[in-house]
Amino acid sequence: MAGLLKKLMPKWLRKKGIVIPVVRMSGVIMAGGSAFRPALNLSGVSQALEKAFAMKDAPAVVIAINSPGGSPVQSRMIYSRIRELAREKQKKVLVFVEDVAASGGYMIALAGDEIIADATSIVGSIGVVSGGFGFPELLKKLGVERRVYTAGDNKVILDPFQPEKEKDIEYLKGLQLEIHQVFIDMVRERRAAKLRADDGTVFSGLFWSGTRGLALGLIDGLGDMRQELKKRYGAKTKLELITTPRSLLGRKAPGIVSLDGIGAELVSGLAEAAEEKALWSRYGL
Repeated sequence: MAGLLKKLMPKWLRKKGIVIPVVRMSGVIMAGGSAFRPALNLSGVSQALEKAFAMKDAPAVVIAINSPGGSPVQSRMIYSRIRELAREKQKKVLVFVEDVAASGGYMIALAGDEIIADATSIVGSIGVVSGGFGFPELLKKLGVERRVYTAGDNKVILDPFQPEKEKDIEYLKGLQLEIHQVFIDMVRERRAAKLRADDGTVFSGLFWSGTRGLALGLIDGLGDMRQELKKRYGAKTKLELITTPRSLLGRKAPGIVSLDGIGAELVSGLAEAAEEKALWSRYGL
């Protein structure tokens, strides 16, 4: 009788200890990236996601997120791929927030059937931001004349070397509102029954601690990944980190970096590092 019951049990319950695949997603979300500053994007995580969801005996796939946000396009693409694989493989997705899952990072977290964070994690920032600098007066001081030739009246909209125009700002804000609405719709679709605050609070762009995020309904619980998984699936549960192979220069294998391109990569990497530092610093990190 005991043998028959064992056969009727799911495979992951028959084993002495099950293995849960973990895919880590860390960093600023952007397309491309460089050899010296890899970015978080769909291209960089798709292989690891496919491998994690292909583990037949695993009852769930864990996504560990530590991101201040970035590209809304890449965020949505990663989110969509996770949900697509979850439906295809019929796997539960558990998202664990590390230091921060804000803006695009939180958008990815929405792919989880449950979102669990540390009490001191940062979550939220459901909004859209664009930033830049203006240099019109600097050119005058340097004695530099700006020459731009275009076909199309709005081809140089928001040019940092020209004074701001009210109509340009209004146009940009219109785009931001459209993207913000997409983000809002995603939150409502995934967490409508769980939200415990008014729209003006949740969708204001503010960010909160894990404790406050739980009270608002942005996450489902507070806890530690290892302890939480052992509590759910048994003390012998093992975590297997799923990674994408990379070369010594940080590119996803089998990418090649030429010697001529290293200088350009370095300059680009420094600029990206400054941008990344600015994003992290918003959350005190």
